[in-house]
Amino acid sequence: MAEPVSQLRTVQRALEKRTDVQVIDAGTLSFTLAPVIEDAERLIVIDAAQLHAPPGTVRTYFGSEFDAFLGKPKLTVHEVGLVDLLDIARLMDAVPAQRAIVAVQPLCATWGSTLTKDVDAAVPEMASRVIDLLDEWPAS
Repeated sequence: MAEPVSQLRTVQRALEKRTDVQVIDAGTLSFTLAPVIEDAERLIVIDAAQLHAPPGTVRTYFGSEFDAFLGKPKLTVHEVGLVDLLDIARLMDAVPAQRAIVAVQPLCATWGSTLTKDVDAAVPEMASRVIDLLDEWPAS
């Protein structure tokens, strides 16, 4: 099993040639991310979430689907902070118009320091989906 930080590096390597992307490990940054989100034109969150699917399943929700996904009962261990951050951005009238979550179904949605083999195997697909979104979305 791999550690989540090493998986972040996998995504960073996949995006290293992109000058229009900033990759941030937001796991412990909490409200310090509010200005980053408010200044962003595009926001893509990568996280493990309860998708009610087999472990390793990857799904992408964007725009209003993203908002609806976050509006459901708690589905990720980071959701409370993310919902609050987006509420702050809404109050500032600064929600990124282009926003998405690329989520993977873990074996169990609890805090942990390692990824299961199913989630670890899904990381390349998650990175690919992030790249596809960035390529599809027009930059401002």
